[in-house]
Amino acid sequence: MLTQPVAHTTEGTVRGFLDRGLPVFRGIRYARPPVGPLRFAAPAPPDRWDGVREAHEFGPCVPQSGPLPAESARGTDWLTLNVCTPDPGTAGLPVLVWIHGGGYISGTSGDPVYDPTELARAGLVVVSVNYRVGAEGFALLAGAPGNRAFLDQIAALEWVQRNIAAFGGDPDRVTVAGQSAGAGSVAALLTMSRAGGLFRRAVAHSVPGNFCTPALAAEVTAALAEQLGTAPTATALAEIDPWRLAAAVTDLGTALPKHLARWGRLAQNGIATAPVVDGELLTEEPWAALAAGRAAGTELLVGHTRDEFRLFSVLAGRHGSFTDEEARTALDLFAPHPAGPDAYRTAHPGADAGELLEAVSSDALFRMPSLHLAEGNAAAGGSSYLFELAFPAPAMGGVLGACHGLDIPLAFGTLDTPMGRHFLGDPPGPEAVEVSCALRQAWIRFVSTGDPGWAAYEPEQQPTRVFDARSETVRYPEQSSRAIWAGHTPTAFDLV
Repeated sequence: MLTQPVAHTTEGTVRGFLDRGLPVFRGIRYARPPVGPLRFAAPAPPDRWDGVREAHEFGPCVPQSGPLPAESARGTDWLTLNVCTPDPGTAGLPVLVWIHGGGYISGTSGDPVYDPTELARAGLVVVSVNYRVGAEGFALLAGAPGNRAFLDQIAALEWVQRNIAAFGGDPDRVTVAGQSAGAGSVAALLTMSRAGGLFRRAVAHSVPGNFCTPALAAEVTAALAEQLGTAPTATALAEIDPWRLAAAVTDLGTALPKHLARWGRLAQNGIATAPVVDGELLTEEPWAALAAGRAAGTELLVGHTRDEFRLFSVLAGRHGSFTDEEARTALDLFAPHPAGPDAYRTAHPGADAGELLEAVSSDALFRMPSLHLAEGNAAAGGSSYLFELAFPAPAMGGVLGACHGLDIPLAFGTLDTPMGRHFLGDPPGPEAVEVSCALRQAWIRFVSTGDPGWAAYEPEQQPTRVFDARSETVRYPEQSSRAIWAGHTPTAFDLV
């Protein structure tokens, strides 16, 4: 019986362990630590080693920002990945590469909600990746490449191409997947020439719309540097301790309301650092690139939850207490102009301020970017499979609805993790278990075959799988929002 699984990578040999009968390898370095002379640089290839390296512990997460930072042992070996495989001695298994979410400012692959056990038991090789977030990954810095986080993800995918056969995986059957910031990363990777050939399929849950222009990103970096009393350059900020820089991103996020008049949608969104349409690595917004045929379509499973923004309303303690002025600001900033704000009021007769704010925020930040990615990918010659999660989270008296993030414990089958219990209760009810099984099976079918089990999206019938206590395939449910946003693909946040 296999007791200490071993894999021979191009850099050296790693020894993992058995977790519930599955071979697991954690904390494998796919690039050198981006500190010291490599701070804010493109990821450097990992060093080779002799002998056998133990791969039992998750690598430390990159310094975290925001109200919900991931917890991890501190260290500088940020660019690591993990592999869980049904059998490293086999060959040709489909591969799922998971890019975590966290608003582009937090998150780690070691979160228990991303436990790959159920997916690996179904025959998938699951790879999860740590990458630079916050200012380390996204701040636009003079003297440094832009979108370093995306360069990290590309380096991880290159590692997969070199090495996944040693873990039983097929490098020609790689699916890249993510939720929230991870889904935004997937959307970007779909259209980057640097990522060409590194994956065959893609899964994107709750694609965010918060990309930004270089002009806006430069002002954000200047504000960060001013907080820290230094210059907005890679050389100057490299002298700042990484965790202190991460704390400055948190502080700037708290102070964003005072920048509303100048930073507009970014300030309303509440996250200071985000991907930059820099004209180099990311030449344009993914939606525009696909819709105009400047990027090739692929096999894409994409969707969103019904009540995306509810999570943020509840976490902020504001659900049910938004003012008319706050709703007006959200509509003016997020709804497509000139007719969008009034169109939302017409489409939601009798809605109070909070309902209007949540509707336009859900659409602008997640639902319409997800829908338009499906439509753009189909227009570019790909096959898009669209879904909406409508099953409401039963915990907290049901106030969360089908909120942002609920799909993750359902898809991974990690209902008994802290995040799973937060949404679904302890223990989860039979309906939650059934929805989890259905969504997870859609993932497994798609990663394995390219077909999740329902018809591909096309603009006439708009087939959409709605996951609920009784799942069904229907015409896209958010018709009023789709009509309001017709002809308005998401654009990068810019200076007002």
